[in-house]
Amino acid sequence: MAAQRRTLMQSQHQSWTDDLPLCEMCGVGTAPNCVYGPDGKGTQSHPIEDGHLRLRGEDGCFLYGVFNGYDGSRVANFAIQCLTAELLLGQLNSSHTDNDVRRILTQAFDVVEKSYFDTIDDALAEKAHLSNYLLPHNENVSFHQLSPQSQKVQERLKELEQEVSGGATAVVALMLNNKLYVANVGTNRVLLCKSSSDGQNQVLQIGRPHSTDNEDELQRLTALGVDSARVRQAGQIAGQSSTRRLGDYRVKINYNEIDLLSAAKTKPVIAEPEIHGSHSLDGVTGFLLLMSEGLINALESAHGPEQVNQEIVAMVAAELAQQSSLEAVAQSVVERVKRLHHDVYVSGRQRATYCSRHEDMTLLIRTLNYPLADAVLTPTQGGRIYPVSVPYSNSQSTSKTSVTLSLVMPSQSTLTNGTNTASTLEEGTPTPGQSPTATLQSTNTQTQSSSSSSGDGSLFRQRGSQAAQPDETGRVPPYVDFTQFYRLWASDNSDGQSTQGGLGPQ
Repeated sequence: MAAQRRTLMQSQHQSWTDDLPLCEMCGVGTAPNCVYGPDGKGTQSHPIEDGHLRLRGEDGCFLYGVFNGYDGSRVANFAIQCLTAELLLGQLNSSHTDNDVRRILTQAFDVVEKSYFDTIDDALAEKAHLSNYLLPHNENVSFHQLSPQSQKVQERLKELEQEVSGGATAVVALMLNNKLYVANVGTNRVLLCKSSSDGQNQVLQIGRPHSTDNEDELQRLTALGVDSARVRQAGQIAGQSSTRRLGDYRVKINYNEIDLLSAAKTKPVIAEPEIHGSHSLDGVTGFLLLMSEGLINALESAHGPEQVNQEIVAMVAAELAQQSSLEAVAQSVVERVKRLHHDVYVSGRQRATYCSRHEDMTLLIRTLNYPLADAVLTPTQGGRIYPVSVPYSNSQSTSKTSVTLSLVMPSQSTLTNGTNTASTLEEGTPTPGQSPTATLQSTNTQTQSSSSSSGDGSLFRQRGSQAAQPDETGRVPPYVDFTQFYRLWASDNSDGQSTQGGLGPQ
């Protein structure tokens, strides 16, 4: 009867939100998890566990979220339904202050956590009862040696474990009064890309992941009596890198039975979100990205963690310039990441060992006064230019070197990354007189919750009104410098023979 009540309640939760209006200013792309075989072919290892929401409420309120489930999709699905009920049924309106919104968001996550455990409370009690009955007498006995009654108990315990196990991480973006609020629990990511009127662009990573290498989270665990050095070394807590998550009764109820957490004075893995914002969206042109951990990890595995934000934003900018649908933009970016990850694996090169598998991937894109397919005019006609910095991929051979292509910059432009500054051009590289100037920036800012954010910008730029003029041969100066590509291609394909007459400018 208890199980029937839970099933009925969950089915009711899954139906009523279908009637809420979807936001038409966003698109979502997804890809299932994949494990590659020796031949490079991939197979899905488990049902999709990611989830998302993109809803439009009343009074100019918009709600977006990306949820990364594990050990099943139950917690992610429950959180989607419950958060929607806690945030879009009149709880928010334009008269609320920033403090009001932050309080409501925090309370919503608290309700999700408590409500979920209420739904599995009977199952947990039954599991504890059956475990006490079975284990003291039969812990060293194989299943086939058990009595028929004990076998039934064992089978029921497996069913209950499947019903109550699992958890999810979640990142939620709320827009109200043209302000952005982000609530994060776990290891998903939010990027806000803003293009300024002078053509410079900034990408803010809002908040940091709650992971085993987050210093603030390690200090929080240390204050509770946990040996944070062991946690950092292990890199995981009960199979997950997150130090905050929804559900997962193992680390919430039975944490004292976990070696890493056994010394904790109170519950160490929590579901309390960090709230960032408000961030004003007045006059902002750009887009907001919500990404699941699987998407981030796949790109980091393929290319390293240093430029992930820049690469994702560059891919999105490139697709926005070509696609007429946000759904197509998001899906195309996910497919590009998936393809890059696969190509690195089959290449057999250094990073191939990191790319033997990837988890579910989800990308949600919400535009902010940003036009789709803004590439009707060519660059020589004064159209918008998108300097894309994405890996080169040869569809005919997946073993080729990855290179990046970017716009030719004037010699005075610099690439600033933290405190390191280097010229973006090799000496002697010709620069067209009408080529746009641009600067890729990397900055550190503080959110209201004192989490670090990073900016990586200058990914798209408006060209001046005067177009480049053809020379006497009818050609216009190049906008893209392929020097690095030719050099890497030549070194990767050299077999002792000259490459003259092959790739490269003739």
